[in-house]
Formats: sequence, structure tokens, C-alpha cells
Amino acid sequence: MKTYVSTSGKKSGVIAYEVGNDFIIVKFNTGKIYKYTNSSAGKHHIDNMIALALNSCGLSTYITKHKPGYSSHT
Repeated sequence: MKTYVSTSGKKSGVIAYEVGNDFIIVKFNTGKIYKYTNSSAGKHHIDNMIALALNSCGLSTYITKHKPGYSSHT
């Protein structure tokens, strides 16, 4: 997983992520890891979440605001 460091200067709820063609796996500062896929969250959300992760800005806020579907990931 790639470390997520927010460029906004604020502490993020996300600490790491991993992206694939149709998914993003997000590790939160609580230690929980969730996998968001095109099937569970929708392609639009996955595309947005990947872009936010790669830009290191707004991923945690986006997830909180839009509440995309996910599956637990271990």
C-alpha cells in the first residue's frame, strides 16, 4: 500500500491506499481496511477516489460525504 499524506495540511482519516483498474483499497487511521470496487461503489466513485488518492487531497472527506459501498478487506 502507498502511504497517504494529505497535501491540505490537515490530518487525514486515510493513512494508505492501493489502486487497481476497478478498485481502491483504503486503510484508515483506525486500522480498518476497506475495498471499494466498481461493483460495490460505482465506477464514478472509484474514478473520483483514485484521482483524490493520487493527488493526496480530499479522499477521507469524499468517502465521508458520499458513503460509497465497500467490502471489508483483510
